[in-house]
Amino acid sequence: MNYFFDTYGIIELIKENHNYQKFKETPIITSALNIAETHFYFTEFFNINEADKILNELNLSLVEASKEIAIEASKFRFKNKKLRMSYADCMGYNLAQKNNLIFVTGDDAFKDFEGVEFIK
Repeated sequence: MNYFFDTYGIIELIKENHNYQKFKETPIITSALNIAETHFYFTEFFNINEADKILNELNLSLVEASKEIAIEASKFRFKNKKLRMSYADCMGYNLAQKNNLIFVTGDDAFKDFEGVEFIK
């Protein structure tokens, strides 16, 4: 089984959250947007050099979003606007769906969606 990690999932993996232990050896499949968010988080938490170091040490594979995926993400966000989902998460969820990946997140908004592994 292959997984797409949203920003929350990547951060929790790096922070070694015990609930994410089963993914310890799993390659991180994500998007460039999620990497940008993760880098920003660790820059704020530590500093830019440490954020660079953390991300350079990860086993990452990126999936790219097409124009069609971007539009589908927008439609998905609009349809679920009461859940207040971010564009990055909507894009990630749609990328996961398109690439037959399980979307790994701790975002409550995705808890009940198909193809999601919700972990806090």
